Amino acid sequence: MYQDVEQCLRAVQAKDARFDGWFFTAVVTTGIYCRPSCPAVPPKAKNVRFHATAASAQAAGFRACKRCRPDASPGSPEWDQRSDLVARAVRLIADGVVDREGVPGLSKRLGYSRRQLERLLYAELGAGPLGLARAQRAQTARLLVETTGLSLGDVALAAGFGSIRQFNDTIREVFATTPGDLRVRARRDLPPTRGSVTVRLPFRQPLFPDNLFGHLVATAIPGVEQWHDGAYRRTLRLPRGSGVVALTPYQDHVGCTLQLTDLRDLSVAVARCRRLLDLDADPVAVDALLSEDCFLEPLVAKAPGRRVPRTVDENEMAIRAVLGQQVSTAAARTHAGRLVAAMGEQIPDAAGGLTHLFPTMEALAEADPTTMALPRSRRDAVVRLARALAAGQVDLDPGTDRHEARRQLSALKGIGPWTVETIAMRALGDPDAFLPTDLGVVQLAATLGLPPGAGLLTHAERWRPWRAYAVQHLWAVGNHPVNHLPTGDTA
Repeated sequence: MYQDVEQCLRAVQAKDARFDGWFFTAVVTTGIYCRPSCPAVPPKAKNVRFHATAASAQAAGFRACKRCRPDASPGSPEWDQRSDLVARAVRLIADGVVDREGVPGLSKRLGYSRRQLERLLYAELGAGPLGLARAQRAQTARLLVETTGLSLGDVALAAGFGSIRQFNDTIREVFATTPGDLRVRARRDLPPTRGSVTVRLPFRQPLFPDNLFGHLVATAIPGVEQWHDGAYRRTLRLPRGSGVVALTPYQDHVGCTLQLTDLRDLSVAVARCRRLLDLDADPVAVDALLSEDCFLEPLVAKAPGRRVPRTVDENEMAIRAVLGQQVSTAAARTHAGRLVAAMGEQIPDAAGGLTHLFPTMEALAEADPTTMALPRSRRDAVVRLARALAAGQVDLDPGTDRHEARRQLSALKGIGPWTVETIAMRALGDPDAFLPTDLGVVQLAATLGLPPGAGLLTHAERWRPWRAYAVQHLWAVGNHPVNHLPTGDTA
């Protein structure tokens, strides 16, 4: 996107918010970088440079605009859409891998040398893994300084900085001010934060929250998830501890209140919540393509901005997909609730209602299948998958190769095409995952006059690369009451 200078210039001249996060505009005469929709007078074309990431603009010596706050824009949808090495690396960096494991850990996960990885990232993004992670830490820090009552020392810890000095130096370099001045300019009387942190999660308009939150609530596992006081709440298993999050939809953002046992997990928790709600999607592009189909056009017009409900834990979602085979949503929740009660770790919840974390794959792998209150074939498939995940024989983390993950899943007994594509859609975040044999999709497609069988698969080619969103529209026709599974895709 940032290499298409003419399109970028048009977006900047129009102050088009749809492109916020797709690229960043750096102005050589001011030394500032902005989001495309910055309300300032558009700069002259000769003075503008475009960057793919905030890290690239920072590496080139530009500081963030204090007016439009480019660090607060939604992320680029490109990194969820693409499955190449660069996109996989960006997803892992967002999940905090560099902060926890360093660049060597990132390289190992991706199967490339450090030199190869850095060369590819610099070539496309204008910054290496350390620069991208640093930009993420700076953005998290600014958000916390301006919107919470955390002490500046706690902000530095929560944002992932190794020291107060590193924190202060980075804020000065990126934002041309001190952390204290950032807080003063926010002009908010913020009480000291005790036990929770609340942040805003931006998104691109439009957003249709009904199906998004409705699906999460309809499939909620007792003790792990709930709908309470207008918010979807759930427990979180995080790299350094655990947490509870409450997500509340508003007109222009999603409110996110987190209770964490370790503040260093904050940026990871926020990234996972954004991923859960598919907030970095480009709904305008998705809706425009799907609306070209006369069958889907009325569905899109009725509910623009549908998102694909995803997950905060890829392994958990894979187990839930197996539990949901050939049963109703209510039955799937019952099965999952029994697993959680038997093997999940108990955690406190000040608001009440949430009691457990979803079981680890290690706990499920070591469990005696005969103790699980599940049909025999189902419990065997759950244990088989959990063992494969625990041993690394199946890899579903954000940086995995989606094609390889599909192959690994398909090799397991009891996991057929429906389950694989459900995991690809919800756990891997593949926007083009498609379930052509799903009974709900087939039945609802038939009501729209779409051809069955191979004809549906052929027709759906015109929905690429957004077939997962088309599935959401089809499911919405019948409110998706059952986890439909075609005959033969059994555990």
